[in-house]
Amino acid sequence: MDLIREKAGKIKLVLTDSDGVLTDNGVYYSANGEEMKRFSIRDGMGVERLRNHRIETGIVTGETSPSVAKRAEKLRITELHLGVKDKATKLQEIMLRKHLRAEEIAFIGDDTNDLEALQRVGLSACPADATIFAKQICDYICATNGGHGCFRELAELIIASKQTVNDKL
Repeated sequence: MDLIREKAGKIKLVLTDSDGVLTDNGVYYSANGEEMKRFSIRDGMGVERLRNHRIETGIVTGETSPSVAKRAEKLRITELHLGVKDKATKLQEIMLRKHLRAEEIAFIGDDTNDLEALQRVGLSACPADATIFAKQICDYICATNGGHGCFRELAELIIASKQTVNDKL
């Protein structure tokens, strides 16, 4: 756990997948066929708490869901990337544009399309109900499931780790 806290203490940007992390991986449909997703309010508070600690957040997802865009807007997440098929390449673009090193970025994902991005960041995490493939490579496996506060859990770990690092300075 000390190594995880050390890694978490360096984080300046937290990126997340959407489906299976911010949502419970389910899709709901209204009577007229409109797709809807359920998001955790706790995760939203995690975004706000990170922002209050000057840590940026972003969403990188393969989906092009209007629900995700609306949630990002509500949470004032400016780093929003929808319809991304190659998350590792998008991660590299973000790093170059923001002048960040891999060790300064955390990524939380849950499935095979997240694996390359998870392997290229300073701190990788996944929800408790992530695929075995994600669990095998992540630095941190959350105790909570996707859509039920796993992003908040990671946010609190990062915030606590930064405070520990600052206390040592």
